[in-house]
Amino acid sequence: MVMVLLLAAVLGYLAVIFEAPIKVNKTITALLTGAICWVILAVFQGNTGNATTERLMEFFSEIAGLLIFLLGAMTIVELIDLHKGFSVITHRIRTNSVLKLLWIVGFVTFFMSSLLDNLATTIIMVTLLRKMMPKSEIRMMLAGIVVIAANAGGAFSPIGDVTTTLLWIGGQVSASGIAMNIFIPSIFVLLVPMLIASFRLRGFAVLRAQVSMAAAIQEEKMRGSLSVFIAGVFGLLMVPVIKTLTGLPPFIGVLISLAFVALVSIYYHRNKSEQEKQHYSVASALSKVDVSSILYLMGILLMVFALQEAHILANFARFLEAKLNSPLLMSIAIGVLSSLVDNGSLVAATQGMFTLEQFPMDHHFWNFVALCAGTGGSMLVIGSAAGIAIMEKEKISFLWYLKKITPLAIAGFIAGILVFVALHGNSI
Repeated sequence: MVMVLLLAAVLGYLAVIFEAPIKVNKTITALLTGAICWVILAVFQGNTGNATTERLMEFFSEIAGLLIFLLGAMTIVELIDLHKGFSVITHRIRTNSVLKLLWIVGFVTFFMSSLLDNLATTIIMVTLLRKMMPKSEIRMMLAGIVVIAANAGGAFSPIGDVTTTLLWIGGQVSASGIAMNIFIPSIFVLLVPMLIASFRLRGFAVLRAQVSMAAAIQEEKMRGSLSVFIAGVFGLLMVPVIKTLTGLPPFIGVLISLAFVALVSIYYHRNKSEQEKQHYSVASALSKVDVSSILYLMGILLMVFALQEAHILANFARFLEAKLNSPLLMSIAIGVLSSLVDNGSLVAATQGMFTLEQFPMDHHFWNFVALCAGTGGSMLVIGSAAGIAIMEKEKISFLWYLKKITPLAIAGFIAGILVFVALHGNSI
């Protein structure tokens, strides 16, 4: 059974990696692979399911909670966007200096991704850059910094990246624990690349014509933008608070927050026609959510839980411990692999490999996994959702990113590791 299950999982994941050449959407492949893995389990366990079904439903309750959480959070982000809420931030960026713009974009992206998520933040920031200047080497460099900043910012927030969300919902980290332990290393993951990029761009610092701020403020504000933005950010910040106070799953908090933002929206559009109200409704925001990515994650988690049920992940964990003999090295290896392989699935697999008995909640091993997996994806443009979004929107090639941005991301990755080890190395 183990070999058949492992073969199905490996073939499925290879199909995900080579999505473009085989021209099969990775969401379809992930769903099919996850479902087939459970069919294999049921067949080889010699029943049609009572025991297997019970275990599947136990695992699926965890998956469902995560998916509802992601769906709610993404809908809140889309509601803010429908109301042009992000213009509250973007309209306040005022500079004609390329170097100043680099630092502003970097830190705005960093902190915004910790409040929203790294993919949504990346799309917002690259849209802003496209309004500010024509396609150029400078804009592409800034877009590369956005990828690094978005992944670094998402790494220290329980709602900023799918990796940290998985660890938070799985009980491996707490919201306060991950923020306190990873914030400083995450800053260095961004700071070092921006320092290097500043030297690269210093020759462009006086080319004021490169940056057209007038274009950046053409998007008209609308009534309620600020209120909906504040309501959305406040709602997302309250999610970990509600979980901490009540012990309820995070999706309860995000559903309350979604309803709160929707009520603020309804208040501002109460006197409009039904057609206009519909445009700013939850249903309209939901239609813009990337449901495909949510279904992809469901398929990956089904596959991972099947491997966990067959004890394949536990055996692999023992193999890693024997070969690497260091949680520190294992975490770094996960970070490097996340530049090639989806970091969400790597973290999900890691959760299946190691138990809370081995590494309890907020153990520095889990924090280091979050840092490495969350920021390691920046090393290649295909290594994170933020990178893929930039590649699609800016038409950045794999080789250009490898030449121009990868060295910066590697420097930041190493800096984050060194800072984390300096702060917590004896506890890993």
